[in-house]
Amino acid sequence: MRKIVVTGCAVAALAITSAYAATMTMKAAPSESWTVTNYYKQAVYDPKENKIGDIDDVLIDKSGKITGLVVGVGGFLGVGEKDVIVPFSAVKTTKKNDKWWLTSDETKDDLKNAPGFKYDKASTAWVPEKK
Repeated sequence: MRKIVVTGCAVAALAITSAYAATMTMKAAPSESWTVTNYYKQAVYDPKENKIGDIDDVLIDKSGKITGLVVGVGGFLGVGEKDVIVPFSAVKTTKKNDKWWLTSDETKDDLKNAPGFKYDKASTAWVPEKK
């Protein structure tokens, strides 16, 4: 009798787990969805096609909505670079030569003059840079 109860519990647990797992996956990617790869580590250009920086991080709120992009500006090979945050809506996308092309109406100087941010590993958040 005990063996039947244990087996029954195991089967029930498996059935519940399988049912839960089935509701957590998709059969197809959502239409109009993009990958973070379209933004992360991509260059951003001004309207005159001058490079103004690179996307260093993508900020997502608790509901999963992308709210901002961290753009590294200035410096050389990351040395002397300043990280600024721009609203997600401030960066426009298009495909150019089979590559994602990101543009902003901001200039490199605009971003250099914007408030800087540093990544805080303890809080896993971007915090204002102390001057």
